[in-house]
Amino acid sequence: MNAAPVLEVDRLVKHFPVTRGVILQRRVGEVQAVDDVSFSIARGETLALVGESGCGKSTTGRLILRLLDPSSGSIRFKGEEIAGLDHGAMRRMRRHMQIIFQDPYASLNPRMTVGEILAEPMAVHGIGTPEDRPGRVRDLLGVVGLLPEHARRYPHQFSGGQRQRIGIARALAVNPDLIVCDEPVSALDVSIQAQVINLLQNLQQRFGLSYLFIAHDLAVVKHISDRVAVMYLGRLVEIADKRTLYATPRHPYTQALLSAIPRPDPNADRTRIILQGDVPSPLNPPTGCRFHTRCPHAVARCSAETPELRELAPGHRVACHLADTLAPTRMGAGGDAARGKFAERLALFEAAKQGMARREPAVAASEGFA
Repeated sequence: MNAAPVLEVDRLVKHFPVTRGVILQRRVGEVQAVDDVSFSIARGETLALVGESGCGKSTTGRLILRLLDPSSGSIRFKGEEIAGLDHGAMRRMRRHMQIIFQDPYASLNPRMTVGEILAEPMAVHGIGTPEDRPGRVRDLLGVVGLLPEHARRYPHQFSGGQRQRIGIARALAVNPDLIVCDEPVSALDVSIQAQVINLLQNLQQRFGLSYLFIAHDLAVVKHISDRVAVMYLGRLVEIADKRTLYATPRHPYTQALLSAIPRPDPNADRTRIILQGDVPSPLNPPTGCRFHTRCPHAVARCSAETPELRELAPGHRVACHLADTLAPTRMGAGGDAARGKFAERLALFEAAKQGMARREPAVAASEGFA
């Protein structure tokens, strides 16, 4: 893996204004969706971004691609600052930065065929000739496990899993360097999840792609990521390589997330960390550490002073005042459970694949398998 970062994000902030009134609008507050987020992604690396719903993960991904304009902060892609680029310059940059959207139903144009959907980004960025693009479309469909004749169909004629494969093919159409994967497998069946994850990993190895992988499923994250960043209420609270983070998480919120991983053995020893209270509103977040209202270890300093994301060990950064004094919690069983859970999915996929291989090709095609 090349150490030179493809993407560098420094103190990224996005606040959405809240207004009242129809004709005479006045600002009455702001939603602090992303606040002081910093990380980098190297070429060929997968950084997973995890956290509860509403913590700002998807907003961070859209800010990186400039689908949303940041309130402040720096975004450097391959050494070039893009946070302030105008529309034309950003349009050219987007050939190298793509996204796989979470919702496969809303992210495809219902009035275009699949072939037109996949050919459109090539036409926009001047890739190939009109005569070459149908062949490229067929290749892309084959890569994601669909048939060439699917190019003539419309999105409503596909299942949710098939639509997500089309979204992946569209992201690959322009040969990008960075792909923001916004929960790309959350809407897919178990066996298809394993297939898509394997596909993303194979493409990464083949083309040197970098991924920002946004997800809820810690089993998937354990399988695909190189490093993991944990987000809570718009801020990063911990970031480390996956082995370190799954084995010895240092932030209380990370420990609570990992303790919730299902374990296949009901008789196994487990200590589930139950967080008290609800996630505060980003419209009025707590002062100091944003997690202190739910943290079982909080002290007076936590509510008065915002913790910096500081390095406790090489490559392991934690935003917690008490990280030095709290005993590290070993979560080996949780990590093993995550790995085992995804291994079961891979086994199901391989069994289904072998079963399909024994069928007649026409039967397999009629059932939608590739």
